[in-house]
Amino acid sequence: MAQTDWQIRVDLAAAMRLAAYHELHEGIDNHFTYALDEAGERFLLNPFGLHWSEVKASDLMEVDSEGRVLAGEGEAEESAICIHGPLHRRHPKGRCVLHTHMPYATSLSALAEGHGRLEPITQTSLFFHDDVAYDEAYAGVADRPEEGERMAAAMGGKRVLFLANHGVVVAGESIARAFADLYFLERACQAQVLAMSTGRPLRPIGDNIRPAFVGHDEERERRAQLHFAALKRILDRDNPGYDA
Repeated sequence: MAQTDWQIRVDLAAAMRLAAYHELHEGIDNHFTYALDEAGERFLLNPFGLHWSEVKASDLMEVDSEGRVLAGEGEAEESAICIHGPLHRRHPKGRCVLHTHMPYATSLSALAEGHGRLEPITQTSLFFHDDVAYDEAYAGVADRPEEGERMAAAMGGKRVLFLANHGVVVAGESIARAFADLYFLERACQAQVLAMSTGRPLRPIGDNIRPAFVGHDEERERRAQLHFAALKRILDRDNPGYDA
């Protein structure tokens, strides 16, 4: 295996452990994937049954969009294939796809239609300006390919998709960028839920300021890589072994 391929495994395993470390996970459920080809037909997936805090690079399976295990051992959870397969194939920046039921973002997804929006009330929320999609139709467990296709259509080319009553999906061109978006999305949702809990009116940031936070992809990628490297240093100290 080429070093670059191994580093992808190491980083995806690190992302899963970091999700557990920051309580963005839900036990053995949810899925992180990385497409190994441009078409998105083959991707790395965490085997079902492992707690995210124990995932190692060597644990990750290579699967195809039909759910066949091409390399590695373990169970490819059906909903992981149904959700991630279509997103890898259809999302223009969907090399890395992260799906979680993280608490604050999921809390917003549980609000009535039109009320579970990420509001422009903090600087952190502005980094997602005009790059969030909302799927307002909860249809149960995503155990059919058609459900994943519907999610992919709802997400379009946005970086974030809120799933009604369910959680979120984040897509990015790199593991570092996707994880940074996941991490800061939850922070923005946390601040919003806390602000809403006061019962006082929210203070939206003006339309004249929001567009300034759009774009700057190269700088965001650089910051995401620095952030991810720093987080891995924390793992090296507190939960080593993800790179085995």
